Amino acid sequence: MSTPYARPVARVFTAAQTQEGAGFHVNRPFPTRMLADFDPFLLLDEMGPMQVVPGDAKGAPDHPHRGFETVTYLLAGEMEHRDSQGHAGKLTPGDVQWMTAGAGVIHSEMPSQAFQQRGGEMHGFQLWVNLPRTDKMMTPRYQELPAAGIPSATSDDGKVSVRVIAGEALGTRAAIETRTPILYQHFTLQPQALLDHPVPADFNVFAYVIDGEGHFGADASLAKTHQMVVFGNEGEGVTVRNDSDKPLSFLLIGGKPLGEPVARYGPFVMNTEGEIRQAILDFQAGRMGRIPASGSAA
Repeated sequence: MSTPYARPVARVFTAAQTQEGAGFHVNRPFPTRMLADFDPFLLLDEMGPMQVVPGDAKGAPDHPHRGFETVTYLLAGEMEHRDSQGHAGKLTPGDVQWMTAGAGVIHSEMPSQAFQQRGGEMHGFQLWVNLPRTDKMMTPRYQELPAAGIPSATSDDGKVSVRVIAGEALGTRAAIETRTPILYQHFTLQPQALLDHPVPADFNVFAYVIDGEGHFGADASLAKTHQMVVFGNEGEGVTVRNDSDKPLSFLLIGGKPLGEPVARYGPFVMNTEGEIRQAILDFQAGRMGRIPASGSAA
């Protein structure tokens, strides 16, 4: 039986399929014509899952960002990140990179050379989180956690497990510091498992089904792989039930709405059209820097 504070489901959306970057496959629940955004979130992309033959892996070459954060969570494959701030890193399965673009960076996200050579499965997620007006032009920063450094927990009956990227779940807190209150959690429910999970009453909350199917919310709406569940705002928790004979894997993501105007043009997210024009001018004038050639100084 679900708890009395469980939220109903407002709607279930099926992710649209698209191509991004240099041509990699993406499942995108928003923004689409069905759902423009989800304050304070701007975009969720599921990269793959896809099998890549040797020499054919694609990524996102040099591109700018300003005014928001990107959260990259890799499930399979291997990606390399470089930017105009001199940052360089590698993501392997289970790793998380939380990049705060702030005042602006030029960023490159490409499959590693080793993955390019051997091929294999590529699968991961990228979430765009809006920054509040006061933090739009903050100094860019990174928070990176290897798979082993992401806190995890399991329910007493062993049927529910979670990786806690942001927020708190099953009594376990994340290590990531966010600029606005956020929860980002990867749950796995075994067959016949029930999750009653508290969430702040003032949060916008959604779930995205990675694999399997389950019943979500007080109204037990069915959602399957590549579908997004948007919860209503009534109540201080969500209920998820797995009545199937296979595990259910899903992301639970929520955040406190900023309630601020959003001006958006490609990879720039500000509060006014004037700020967008300035971002474009700064990028064109090279004021966001450039990614140095491999092996050179930043």
